[in-house]
Amino acid sequence: MVFVPSAIITDPYFYAVSIPAVLLLGVSKSGFGAGFGSLAVPMMALAVTVPQAAAILMPVLLVMDILGIAAFRKDFDPVLLKFLLPFGVLGIGIGALLFKLLDAHTVAAMVGGFTLLFLVQRLLFPPRPDSAPPPRWLGALLTTTSGFTSFIAHAGGPPITAYIIPLRLSPVRFTATMAFFFFVVNLAKWIPYGFLGLLDSRNMLTSLVLLPLAPLGVWVGVRMARRISQVLFYRFLYAGMFLTGIKLLWDGLA
Repeated sequence: MVFVPSAIITDPYFYAVSIPAVLLLGVSKSGFGAGFGSLAVPMMALAVTVPQAAAILMPVLLVMDILGIAAFRKDFDPVLLKFLLPFGVLGIGIGALLFKLLDAHTVAAMVGGFTLLFLVQRLLFPPRPDSAPPPRWLGALLTTTSGFTSFIAHAGGPPITAYIIPLRLSPVRFTATMAFFFFVVNLAKWIPYGFLGLLDSRNMLTSLVLLPLAPLGVWVGVRMARRISQVLFYRFLYAGMFLTGIKLLWDGLA
C-alpha cells in the first residue's frame, strides 16, 4: 500500500466535528460517560460517510484500547470477560457478512431505540438490591448485538452496557472489563475492514492526524473514573445512554 500525503482530508469542517468526537470517544473508552463514544461516528458522519468515519477511527481506537487496558490491567473481571468475548467476536462476524446489506443509519436507529427502551424499563422497574442478575442468554444476545453494532458503526457500547449495568460492578471493575472486551472486539475488525477496502491511504493518514488526541481523552476519563462515586458513575452512564439513544434514533430515522 502506497501512502500519498496529498490524500489526507484537509476540510476544516471535518476536523471541527472530528476533534470533539475523538475526545468524547477517549473519555468514553475509559469508562467514564460510557455510551457517549457511540456518538463519535454519527458526529463525524456530518462531514464524511459512515463507513469512512468508522475506518478513520480504527487506529485511534487501537491506541485508546491499549491505553485503557494498560491503565486497568489489574481490575477487570476475568470470569465475566471469558463469557462475553466469544459472543462479541460472533457479532463481529455477523456484522462483516451483513455490512454491505445493511444501511448504517438503520443500525443506528435500532441501537438508539433499544437503548431508550432499556432506560424506560430501568425507570419503570428499578432493580432491587436483592434482585437476580440478568440471565446469561440475555447477556449472550446483547453481547452479540454489541459486536455487530460495533462493527457497523463503532456503536457497541449501549447493548453490552444494558447487560453489565444490572450486575452492579464497581466503576473501576466495570471500566476495566469493558476496556479489555472492546480491545479484543476492535482488534477483530481489522481483517474484515481490510477486505472491505476501508483501510485505504486517505483514511489511515487522516487517522494519524487525529491520533494525538487519543491519549488526552483516555487520560481525562481514567482520572474521572477513579475518583467518582459509584452512584454518580452510574448516573453518568444513564445520562450517556439516554443522549446516545436520542442521537442515534434521530440520525437513523432522519
